[in-house]
Amino acid sequence: MSHVLIFLKKYAVYLAFLQAWGATLGSLYFSEIRGFAPCPLCWYQRILMYPLIFILTVAIIRKDKNVAYYVLPMSILGVIIALYQYLLQMGTAIKNIPIQCDAFGSCEQIEIIYFGFITIPFLSLAAFVIITFLMIIGLLANNKNEH
Repeated sequence: MSHVLIFLKKYAVYLAFLQAWGATLGSLYFSEIRGFAPCPLCWYQRILMYPLIFILTVAIIRKDKNVAYYVLPMSILGVIIALYQYLLQMGTAIKNIPIQCDAFGSCEQIEIIYFGFITIPFLSLAAFVIITFLMIIGLLANNKNEH
């Protein structure tokens, strides 16, 4: 087994915690410092990301080996919402899904774009994917240790 995989299995919860903090601080930076108004899809992603900090903190303190069962539903739903918004921004998503995005800000509006593809929903998608990946690694490591 590679050293990277051993490291990821051992520190998956801590790394997910750091990723959740980074994503939370990043979203607050974009809204509070840069002044970008979050659209409804951004709010849904925040609703799924922000509690992960507390869930992962409690899991770290209590050494809860089952934290993936609490985190995965939220992170997977976050992946779906962030991916949809990213595809919506890039012009490739189905636009007939009834989500009201224009009342508080357009979910299609691109506030920032780096390298031609990195937008705020892309950053959210990456954070949720990383957290999901880490929780799956941790879950597999715990299941292997139990057998």
